[in-house]
Amino acid sequence: MAIWMGRSLRKHSGGRIRRQSGKKRRELSREIIPLVVGEKRTKKIRTFGGNDKIRVFKEDTINVSDPESGKTVVAKIKTVVENPANPHYVRRNIITHGALVQTDMGDVRVTSRPGQDGTLNGVLEK
Repeated sequence: MAIWMGRSLRKHSGGRIRRQSGKKRRELSREIIPLVVGEKRTKKIRTFGGNDKIRVFKEDTINVSDPESGKTVVAKIKTVVENPANPHYVRRNIITHGALVQTDMGDVRVTSRPGQDGTLNGVLEK
């Protein structure tokens, strides 16, 4: 089922707003599908306007950028250490933007938006 992303039907004061027109297809969005640690699985999705997005469902590697040396290396993900979006995501190994994941190289902060970009990038934490 799609999620309606239109304007609220209530004012800030709590009063009701009467709609001038019905809901539009352009106001719909897709269900949120979280990125989980596991063997890589992606899907290509057509967006509004005919463009494409690559949605990542599962991923077991991350592109790690080291700010000191300036090099980028592909590292294996072990587990999710911290996720500021939701504390329950740590138990479920869900990765979002800003999550802290443990890799072979150490702890890495995720800098990309996996549901939007189709890739998983991160910066090595000190």
